Amino acid sequence: MANRRFEMHEIRQVIVQMRLGLTDRQIAKAGLMGRRKASELRRIASELGWLDKESLLPENATLASLLGQRPLRRITPALILPYKDQVTRWWSEGIKGTTIHQALVRNHGFKGGYGCVKRFLKGLKRDNPKATVMLEFDPGEAAQVDFGKGPTIVDANTGEVHNTWFFVMTLAWSRHQWAELVTDQKVATWLGCHRRAFEWFGGVPSKVIIDNPKCAITRACYHDPEVQRAYGEFAEGYGFLISPCPPRDAKKKGIVESGVKYIKGSFLPLRQFRSLPEANRQLMEWVVEAAGNRIHGTTRERPMRRFVEVEKDLLRPLAEIPPELASWSQLTLHGNCHIQFEYCYYSAPYRLLHKRLWVRATEKTVQIFHNHELVAIHPRLHKAGSRSTVDEHLPPEAIAYKMRDPQWCLKQAAQIGPKCLELIEALFANRVLDNLKAAQGIISKAKKYGASRLEAACARAILFDDPRYRTVKTILERGLDQLPLEPPRAPLPGVYTGSGRFTRGSRDLLH
Repeated sequence: MANRRFEMHEIRQVIVQMRLGLTDRQIAKAGLMGRRKASELRRIASELGWLDKESLLPENATLASLLGQRPLRRITPALILPYKDQVTRWWSEGIKGTTIHQALVRNHGFKGGYGCVKRFLKGLKRDNPKATVMLEFDPGEAAQVDFGKGPTIVDANTGEVHNTWFFVMTLAWSRHQWAELVTDQKVATWLGCHRRAFEWFGGVPSKVIIDNPKCAITRACYHDPEVQRAYGEFAEGYGFLISPCPPRDAKKKGIVESGVKYIKGSFLPLRQFRSLPEANRQLMEWVVEAAGNRIHGTTRERPMRRFVEVEKDLLRPLAEIPPELASWSQLTLHGNCHIQFEYCYYSAPYRLLHKRLWVRATEKTVQIFHNHELVAIHPRLHKAGSRSTVDEHLPPEAIAYKMRDPQWCLKQAAQIGPKCLELIEALFANRVLDNLKAAQGIISKAKKYGASRLEAACARAILFDDPRYRTVKTILERGLDQLPLEPPRAPLPGVYTGSGRFTRGSRDLLH
């Protein structure tokens, strides 16, 4: 009652009751008007002489003009009048009332409550009504697409919880629609829903009117919106135009907006879903039986009948070979020579480290581009943490280490000589230490010293029971491999020989 707007005939009736002697309390008890408003109206009527039973009440138009200058409710407009122009400009820009109130409090020390701002904005809306125009479409000209929040589904078999969204595509002329429940709004899901909708309709409309979801529009703009690369490629393949609505103007796709509300209000209530596939089965049955055969509130015809009899044959035919569904992403090549896409790793040439690369992912492949050049291609991985690596993408030192595995080391040692092979086998027999790098280092000495000297050095290291990289390196650097190979002499009893493996006894030193 406090916010009720009274018509002139109601106000006239209250004045008549006052002239008959009813008090404000009695008027309020009768439900004609609240006591505060009745008191204010009594004051105004008394000032203008309307309570005199002998006088004639003015016409409703006169009442309206007089009372328009004397509001029945004291809303203290003086609090917001200093900011009237600013608030009006904000309102015209589409800023919400709560945001306007917070800005007034924060920036101007506004003392009024939100109700004061709300009443002022309500008056602006009343004094500045906005007319709308019903958009007309020809058969096959357009489809409108939107997402709407769906139910939370708990899978009865696995217990998995799915937060879902409705994907709805409605043909603008016939109002026939395609709908399905999905668990995300990713690019791949967006494209897949379009394909299934086109196959359901048996054709493609000339244009698709959308809002500005991130899976379709990367930069929403009135004049120059930027289309998601994958969606643009998809539209080109199917031969339709993308028509995004202006930002914050979803009324341009009001047909599908109404369709989403219709699904939420008619299909969703009082239903139970045991799984996502079972929910989609129920949804499609409802689309065909209930939604498709209802009398539409605007066209006053059945959407399914309009579609079958007229619009279906005016859609563009589907391509014999459907365009490949592909999503594009721009990712950075990390220091490990891999990009990460959907929790999987794919290698690219190391020369492109830390550069932004374009990744085109299909159901079966992942392609990596740099400046429009295809630099890598991998099979699509689906298990999180999986990795696809091409050895040629790694730096030379990494390739060398990766290729020189234990089998390679044993093969190279066998070519150098039996002692070298024996020493390498001894290294790999160690159950505590990974000696792959040591084995690689020993074999690499053949390039500098030759195979014969390395074989002699390995023989000496084995003789002294010290098969280590450092030992072989020291023997070669000091030329000990060129000395006659003599077995170490046994130390004299009781003579300390030290802890070193090559420490000589006192008899050897004096010999």
